[in-house]
Amino acid sequence: MSEERSMLDRLLAGEEYIAEGEELEEMSRAGRDWMDAYNSTATRQGKLRRQLLEQWLGGFGEGSEIRPPFYVDFGSRITIGKNCFLNFNVVALDVAPITLGDHVLVGPNVQFLTPTHPLEPQRRRAGWEGGEPITIHDNVWIGGGAIICPGVTVGANSVIGAGAIVTKDVPANVVVVGNPARVIKEI
Repeated sequence: MSEERSMLDRLLAGEEYIAEGEELEEMSRAGRDWMDAYNSTATRQGKLRRQLLEQWLGGFGEGSEIRPPFYVDFGSRITIGKNCFLNFNVVALDVAPITLGDHVLVGPNVQFLTPTHPLEPQRRRAGWEGGEPITIHDNVWIGGGAIICPGVTVGANSVIGAGAIVTKDVPANVVVVGNPARVIKEI
């Protein structure tokens, strides 16, 4: 890694970075400002909600809906396909990209967590962190309270049970439950 590269460049390239610096702080402030604006909208402001989502997220498909409150690190690194539904209190920490395909259903209190931190205490104390992308393929249903960990890909048509903690990739056409999540049924 070149010392000349900014922390923001490292973040965007998917490399480890130190979580400080004006560029990164400004990106974070902008994400929080957007989040505050979105979360303060009223149900009757559906058109404004859609405009905010289309302007800020990396992509927001036709027919999709996110019920506030919706919590993000940046917001701009989240892409949501067509006809998706995200219920109340979804947390999407997008230091790495989060991609949802089409027809994805997300229950309340679901967490998409892309940040990673070094195991070595000295590196953690020094502020190093990173992120691994999360990808959810088409027609996935994620039950309330599930946690999707960094680097996870969920295959098409799968179901993530309520409260599951998904620590590794999920194949297509299965049901997973538990902590850590495990396949209990093929669909």
